[in-house]
Amino acid sequence: MMSMGTMSALTCCSSEHVRDARARSLELISDLCDAELSVPYLPTINPLLWELCHAAYFQEYWVLRRGAGREPLRPDSDALFDSISIAHKDRWNLPVPDREGCLAYVTAVRDGVLELIEKGVEDERVRYFIEYSVYHEDMHTEAITYTRQALGCVLPELDVATGIEASTEAARGDAPIEGGTHLLGARRGSGFCFDNEKWAHPVEVKPFRISKTAVSEGELAAFVGDSGYTRAELWSEEGWAWVRAEKAGLPLYWRRSPSGELERRHFDRWSAIDPTRAMQHLSWYEADAFARWADRRLPTEAEWEMAAAAWNAETACFDWRGGGPVDVNAFAGADTPEGCRQMMGNVWEWTSSTFAPYPDFVPDMYEDFSKTSFHTRKVLRGGSWATRARMMRPSLRNFFQPWRRDVFSGLRTCALDA
Repeated sequence: MMSMGTMSALTCCSSEHVRDARARSLELISDLCDAELSVPYLPTINPLLWELCHAAYFQEYWVLRRGAGREPLRPDSDALFDSISIAHKDRWNLPVPDREGCLAYVTAVRDGVLELIEKGVEDERVRYFIEYSVYHEDMHTEAITYTRQALGCVLPELDVATGIEASTEAARGDAPIEGGTHLLGARRGSGFCFDNEKWAHPVEVKPFRISKTAVSEGELAAFVGDSGYTRAELWSEEGWAWVRAEKAGLPLYWRRSPSGELERRHFDRWSAIDPTRAMQHLSWYEADAFARWADRRLPTEAEWEMAAAAWNAETACFDWRGGGPVDVNAFAGADTPEGCRQMMGNVWEWTSSTFAPYPDFVPDMYEDFSKTSFHTRKVLRGGSWATRARMMRPSLRNFFQPWRRDVFSGLRTCALDA
């Protein structure tokens, strides 16, 4: 179900965005050989060709079929690419077309949508479907990126954005936030947003202090060195059970070299950890334990959003910044020495909040996007280096199970007192 508030706030219905989203999807698989496209089963990822076609199928289903009333481009598309009706594990056993067949399908969908736009789209409902399909594909291109990381593929060679300035000195301490009444969520008329962001509502926030920077690899190394993964008192009960079940002793994609030094794998390359590089690939359990070890806490999502608004974080968004997280001290956009740095577009940041609907929540047309995940996942904010800049805004809510650490997730912490 769509609200008129959403439909009246459309900001993107351009052929440029449709072309760009599909180009990024194709770019992320174009350099992989057939063997690399044959993805082994993992509960956290999808088969690459299936995911490519699913993003196009979503667009075909909502824009061309539901919106424009056209017949399916493939008679078997529902049986092959509908993520709602196809169980995750079953996606490895489907007769998905080969590379050539998949490329033909996703190109045909794109061209059909471009043709529709060229003729002129006056129906706001169809315009909304087009815009939603672009952002849906953007989410899947980020997923394909962390799938490549999970599989140890080479770092994709995409355009590197500019705008990052080397810091002249380390950012130390916290940024103080006065607190007060904060309008949490997206405001009507501010542009596209997902149903879980609607609508802005007043939340009282007490004064707090939040770290100017995200947690770095060097700080995580100190946690590891202080036996952080073996001290039950640092972990929630559920988190400690996860540590024991996973036999977790280091962050994901970390190892010790033969000489005992900590190393980290970024796609297909191992290197020594960088003390000032933003930490990523942390589960919520690890983020929560680290904060407790540091005598700190995770921010609530209201606190995080309030801090982002205070420092105008939405101006600090870039696409594909260097192919990985950057120095936590670096400046971006409107960042200032006295305020928070890198709140958007470096790593997703875990909050203490459980994903839940805002007051008067109403699902949008893709009803299963949010409501099936409420009360089972934790909220992340900010966006990562692989998140498309057009998606990022202070109100954007990401949400994953607390055990997920394959995504580009990190944290920043708050002081225990104001």
